[in-house]
This record gives sequence, C-alpha cells and structure tokens, in this order.
Amino acid sequence: MSSETAEWIMDVAHQLLAERGYSAFSYADIAEAIQIRKASIHHHFPTKAALVVAVLERHRNRMKEATDALDQHVSSPLDRLRKYVDHWETCIRSMKEPFCIAALLGAELPSLPQEVQAEVGKHFKHLKSWIATVLEQGVKQRSIKLQETADVEADGFMALVHGAMISARIYGSSSVFERVTANAIQHLSRK
Repeated sequence: MSSETAEWIMDVAHQLLAERGYSAFSYADIAEAIQIRKASIHHHFPTKAALVVAVLERHRNRMKEATDALDQHVSSPLDRLRKYVDHWETCIRSMKEPFCIAALLGAELPSLPQEVQAEVGKHFKHLKSWIATVLEQGVKQRSIKLQETADVEADGFMALVHGAMISARIYGSSSVFERVTANAIQHLSRK
C-alpha cells in the first residue's frame, strides 16, 4: 500500500467526518467506499483515533497554508477575513466540505479520545491566533473596529462562522451562511 492509499483513506474519512461526525462512521464505511479491506486501513492507521488525528493534522496544515497565503497576498485584513469566509461559503454551496470537521468534532469533544481532543484544540488555537492577528492588523490600519480585545473578538468571529455553518446545514442553503458572515464582517469594518 502506498502513501497515496493513505491519502485516499484520509479523504474518505474527512468526508465521513463532515457528514456524520466521529461516532457515526467506521472502517467498514471507508472500506466499502474505496473498495479495500479493513485490514488495509489498519495497516496505515491502526486505530480510528489515529486516523482522525491524521485527518485533523492534515486539515490544520492545509488551513495554515491557506491563511499564510492570505497573509502574503492580501494586504487588507478585512479582505483576508472575507476570503476566509468566502472559502467556506464555496465549500458549503458546492458540498465539497459542508462543515469544518474540527468544529463538528468540537461539538463531540467530551466523547472523543484524548488524542483527538488535543488535535481539535490545536486547530482552534491556530485559527483563533490567526484571526486575532488579522483583527489587530486591521485596527492598526484603521480598517477594522473592535468592541473588545482581538482575542475576544476572534473567539466571537470563530463562533459566528461555525454557527453559520450549522444554520446552513439546518436550512440546506449556503445563503444563510453568506448573509450571517457578511453581516459580521460589515460590523468589523470602519467604513
């Protein structure tokens, strides 16, 4: 089995996590989806927790690459936040990734294995740090106004984005996500 197979397994696990959460998928679901034996999955990921940790690490690394690219190529902090929420709106609309798996797993946190809990925490720490930094830069550039500290506002922005994902899932429409997040960014804008 190649590392390509491991990537394929993680792709399917990521999709199943976004659709069902941690407890509602199994190695049998993955084996059926990609037509391999469960033993082959165990060869790459001895436990479900190890698989989910690998999926979360990859998810966080991809997010970090994307936020780093925004930092390098988009000078306006407000536009960086817009591009971040636009990414999720596109994912929700296309059903490519209708929900952030870290947020979904955050809702299941008490029932998750400790190593998965730790990985979920790492995701949120990185995301909060990035958002808070973007907010602080916007304040310095006088394009963003805050009511609270950047850390408090970053927590609120994350909660709002993830809550909007829940609303989009409930209503079966990305438009609610788009409206809620656009309103949040408008509230941050000094204009």
